[in-house]
Amino acid sequence: MKYCYKVPCKKEKLKEIRCFVKEVLDKHGLSEVEVSTLVLAIDEVCANLMIHSHGCNPKESIEIEIKVDKGKGLEFNIIDNAEIFDINDYQEPSIEDIIKKQRKGGIGLILVKRIMDDIQIISDKKKHVCRLVKKIHIN
Repeated sequence: MKYCYKVPCKKEKLKEIRCFVKEVLDKHGLSEVEVSTLVLAIDEVCANLMIHSHGCNPKESIEIEIKVDKGKGLEFNIIDNAEIFDINDYQEPSIEDIIKKQRKGGIGLILVKRIMDDIQIISDKKKHVCRLVKKIHIN
């Protein structure tokens, strides 16, 4: 089963993305903890794209595609055309460094990498896809 949702790159649209992801996941019998964890990961990636790659430009958009496969789990594709950032190249700062330097950010991508089982960046001349895979039992 495949679900799609497209929004302009405005921070105000993050709530709609969270609602979309939650509604899709709720249909497939995941626990409340699993749903909340996955919503957090998708929200973090979308927020980073909107803010850092698109500069919150509402004339640009991102698309979220959720594929549900009872045998494999979940595949989230976040599709846009901004300059790509490969989350796999992100070097995690230590929690101690974040606290010591009193950084306000830096934890979101750490969480995404720990929540998801596989992260792929797929790019061509027209679009970029951040594919997040979660191997999980689906009803």
